[in-house]
Amino acid sequence: MSERRALVVGNWKMNLDFVEAVHLTQQMGVLLRHEPAGYVDVLVAPPFVDLRSVASVLESERIPVGLCAQHVNDHESGAHTGETSISMLTRLGVATFLVGHSERRTHYGMSDDVVGATLLAVVRAAQRAILCVGEDLEVREAGEHGEFVTDQLESAIRALSPAQRELVTVAYEPLWAIGTGRSATDEEVREMAQVMREVLSRLDMSDGRLLYGGSINAENASELIGQGVDGFLVGGASLKAESFVAILRAVDDCYAELR
Repeated sequence: MSERRALVVGNWKMNLDFVEAVHLTQQMGVLLRHEPAGYVDVLVAPPFVDLRSVASVLESERIPVGLCAQHVNDHESGAHTGETSISMLTRLGVATFLVGHSERRTHYGMSDDVVGATLLAVVRAAQRAILCVGEDLEVREAGEHGEFVTDQLESAIRALSPAQRELVTVAYEPLWAIGTGRSATDEEVREMAQVMREVLSRLDMSDGRLLYGGSINAENASELIGQGVDGFLVGGASLKAESFVAILRAVDDCYAELR
């Protein structure tokens, strides 16, 4: 009998103002109240301007969903216009941080060095991190995806202590499958999960959870969850309560069968 729990994270990206965010959170609460997910930990990552409003709804209505930040700066304070620190976000109830999301890497120049520094800052603060890694289509077509993702993992994690590594979840998000409607096949996810498990084992993180992100929906979630991953980083489908909760239930049903 496995006691392992899945993890599903809804990344709202730059969508929903605070009024829309409150409505979505309330709708999720209603659906989860009727049929809770017994084997899945659930997080949502709203835009920063929505965090306080979403936190208030989660707390007041006792919705079993945690708060995740989409990004954080590795500095505690100072002349970093437009950025937000770990302590600022934890005061709002954030306990988990996305680090190195593909869009931060691709569109905002977040290098491996900055990813590593940010990851270290999060775990030094005793907070949980979701380290995002993944290759673009050019790397995939060149057959270099395994080596590429291995380098991303090792460069970010090697500076962490064993205790700090326990705070890290890894999310594999191939850029060619994000927001494109094209999800990785079962075989592609299984292959990369095996590669990453081997790397994590070398880094003494064999018990760490591994997520997949890339055009996830309720239909492919139940198929992909059996390919060596422990849950999902969900984008577009997390913007509607019905589709997000349907993914939670698909994952929950799969994990219930393991009990």
